[in-house]
Amino acid sequence: MSKHERILSVDFLRGLTVTGMILVNNPGSWQYVYPPLRHAAWHGCTPTDLVFPFFLFIVGLSINYSLGYFKDTNQVNGKLYLKIIKRSLILFGLGLFIAAFPFTELEGLRIPGVLQRIAIVFLICAVAFLKLSRKSQIVFTAILLLSYWIMMSFIPAPGVGLPNLDPGTNFAAWFDQLILSGHMWQYTKTWDPEGLLSTIPAIASGMIGVLAADWLKKEKEASLKVTWLFISGTALIISGLVWDLFFPINKSLWTSSYVLYTAGLAIHALALSYWFIDVMQFRKFVQPFIFFGANAITIYVGSELLAKTAGMVSLGTTSVKDTLYNAFNQSWLGSYNASLAFALLWVLLFLVIAMILYKRKIFIKV
Repeated sequence: MSKHERILSVDFLRGLTVTGMILVNNPGSWQYVYPPLRHAAWHGCTPTDLVFPFFLFIVGLSINYSLGYFKDTNQVNGKLYLKIIKRSLILFGLGLFIAAFPFTELEGLRIPGVLQRIAIVFLICAVAFLKLSRKSQIVFTAILLLSYWIMMSFIPAPGVGLPNLDPGTNFAAWFDQLILSGHMWQYTKTWDPEGLLSTIPAIASGMIGVLAADWLKKEKEASLKVTWLFISGTALIISGLVWDLFFPINKSLWTSSYVLYTAGLAIHALALSYWFIDVMQFRKFVQPFIFFGANAITIYVGSELLAKTAGMVSLGTTSVKDTLYNAFNQSWLGSYNASLAFALLWVLLFLVIAMILYKRKIFIKV
């Protein structure tokens, strides 16, 4: 659907986030993971907590670039909306496929998930971009964040008591239990980090990406665009930190403060990438991430399915995954470094796959 040539820094950031997804999702042992590679236990934000919102931000950027031509030339029609809906359904279906694999226990199939959230965010952000003016997009984004804050902070969960942000007893958890009971994250059962209500502010993460792309597309000096990106990113970071004082930054709840804080950091990352890669032409170490970015969803799905397979297939008395991890762990590396080495090996494996696809000009668009 793209009529605009994407700038290289966007592809770089997409590939970087996919690399981060593979790295943090595939340690050799979940018992031995360095703190920066773990999600925050509840409130707070680690580097790992930046990966998913960065990806949604890039989804928004890509929407603006891929659909901007149709909006600018008044070629928005039913066929285009059908393509958007089709893509969303495919993404959602792939998420369910990963959750169901290897199809042995479907009764309690988890319905929410990473790809499912990406699908919803893509669908709503794409429609909002095509239907709304820039001013209306800003208002829409603000409404998403403010309405979620009001619901979480002032509406008590029935049967719980006063409004709270504790695990399993907050309003979002109650809502997810009402709609998705028996189909949530297996490690919690009572709430889901990609639940329905918390997808509302996640849409705002994508919308901020949509809005940020407008700055890159302006016919202005690169230095001016980068300056304003840094200013807006800094404003969002400060706003997120201020909001954190009474609506804490929390990835599992995807709080409004978390949206602003991570979006601000994403804009800073975009500004830096754009300046060094597209303006200054510093591209020496960019190519591996371009490989990942060219087939981002395919690589992510492949890494998730192979990880599940490696955890199930046995070599003697242990799984393939545990055998590889134990081989690292028996060396001088130690448990934590061995776990990290396994994750890096997983990244390297899929880098080779991504490179082969790229070199052969195989781009699997979802």
